[in-house]
Amino acid sequence: MKFGKVAQPEAIDFTLPQDHIDTERVLSANKDKDSSPLQVYVGCAKWNKQDLKNFYPRGTKDELGYYSSQFNCIELNATFYRLFPKEQYEKWYDKTPEGFKFFPKITNTISHLKRLIDAEKYIPEYLDRTLALKEKLGTIFLQMHNNFQPKNFDRVDNFINHWPSHVPIALEFRHTDWFNDLQVAERLYLALEENNMANILVDTAGRRDIMHMRLTNNEAFIRFVGANHESDYTRLDDWILRLQKWVAQGLTNIHFFIHQNVEVESPLLSAYFIKKLNKALSLDLKIPVTLSQNTTNPPTLF
Repeated sequence: MKFGKVAQPEAIDFTLPQDHIDTERVLSANKDKDSSPLQVYVGCAKWNKQDLKNFYPRGTKDELGYYSSQFNCIELNATFYRLFPKEQYEKWYDKTPEGFKFFPKITNTISHLKRLIDAEKYIPEYLDRTLALKEKLGTIFLQMHNNFQPKNFDRVDNFINHWPSHVPIALEFRHTDWFNDLQVAERLYLALEENNMANILVDTAGRRDIMHMRLTNNEAFIRFVGANHESDYTRLDDWILRLQKWVAQGLTNIHFFIHQNVEVESPLLSAYFIKKLNKALSLDLKIPVTLSQNTTNPPTLF
């Protein structure tokens, strides 16, 4: 994932911004009406050997089968690049254990090529295939192009109005005006809140301007992009503190996906994060095994 990549990450201030003033309100409201147990899913963006080097044991042929024995979810980016046949989703379903979840990205036909124009024509076909994942389907997410601007808010409204309310979805906007124009931001947050849709947080080095820290429902959908730098570990430590705070305020759904500019380190970062998160939130998530195994302390691989 190259979004927000920088040449000198040591020069970046990675301090997490303060929460948006309405995040606590949203979580407190959910706390009053939702007594569900805490659900936490942590995973990578891909499962192929080419990217996740030093993760698969020698001779591994079923990459998804092994990946899903180590993680409880995957951020499924492959679905952004092509519309897979329903049979492919059924195969993914069959290869993974009970309790595993997929968080697929909506096809770029909808988000980038059509730019949400006539979304109602394309949503049914996408869902007809994606829903073949059945109970293993997590939150679907829509990622818009960097240059998709608020002047096209009518397309966002149309998409929201045609998205079925029973299918969880999260939305990611990247143009700075969605968050730095206060009138636009409040309109967006209200639309997501009213429709129980998650507002994705992307933590990446070169785009600190989009760290809005505004949750719009009882879901923290976080896409963390490491910089292949030792600061990645302290950044994850900060996220654990923030998630502890949000859980105390009422958050019950954490979906955290770890990317890297060079994905080879993603399983190592994930193992480190899960170990710390288990302790912080009294969880028992499996800590993935890597071939460069040392998750007690950050490995010195940078």
